[in-house]
Amino acid sequence: MVMQTLLRRRVAGKTVDEASEVIDLRDGPDPAAPLGLVDRLVDEIDLREPSPTPPSPGPDIARPLHLYLLAQRATDLAVAVPALLMAAPVLVGVALAVRLSSRGPVLYRHARLGRHGHSFLCLKFRSMHVDADQRLEHLLATNPERREEWAIHHKLTDDPRITSIGAWLRRTSIDELPQLWNVIRGDMSLVGPRPITSSETDRYGHALETVLQVKPGITGPWQVAGRNDISYDERVVIDLRYASAPSLRTNLQVLAKTGAVVLSGRGAR
Repeated sequence: MVMQTLLRRRVAGKTVDEASEVIDLRDGPDPAAPLGLVDRLVDEIDLREPSPTPPSPGPDIARPLHLYLLAQRATDLAVAVPALLMAAPVLVGVALAVRLSSRGPVLYRHARLGRHGHSFLCLKFRSMHVDADQRLEHLLATNPERREEWAIHHKLTDDPRITSIGAWLRRTSIDELPQLWNVIRGDMSLVGPRPITSSETDRYGHALETVLQVKPGITGPWQVAGRNDISYDERVVIDLRYASAPSLRTNLQVLAKTGAVVLSGRGAR
């Protein structure tokens, strides 16, 4: 399995083979498992610690991953194409609301890392003011508490950058509907790790190689495990667990739980 490339380093006086007794990443655990288990892994595994260069994956690793990716692609197209067509009236209505609520473009295009680190433009309905970067810079420079919150979560509560309609779009996750086009194009999948920016790669350490073996997703284990209620380090471990043993069964479980999480608004910001 993919995680075998990571099982050679020493952590807290023991190998990750021993740490895996706490939670076996190779068995494809429930992506929304109690975060207590994730906390224990975060405490024991320093993802920034250098690791030896892993061996090239053999046929026993590459072939199952290849078959999974083919099946995942077929599933993505079978769901995303009709979903985009059915959502067309909603997309038009939201586009008009965004246009009328504040100045700026309807869609926000942001560079994210796809499979193997290839950059792509991730689409969202714009939920922030056009001067969002300046607002963030001023806030972090003048407010230590918000600066600490940003450092931990890379997100903010009561974010001054967000427009009036943007808060609703984010709470309902409707701002992410344009990503169905990213799925159809092949940039993303319906389910996968969080799509990250190039500036976030250092925080993933040597887990990055494993996480980037699969496509990022519109939804994923992080979203159904608590979204913004969990720390950044926990997100990294959750993404690593998913990418280490991806499966269509896990994807179906995540999709089934996503609706309930979105309706509850739990962890949304």
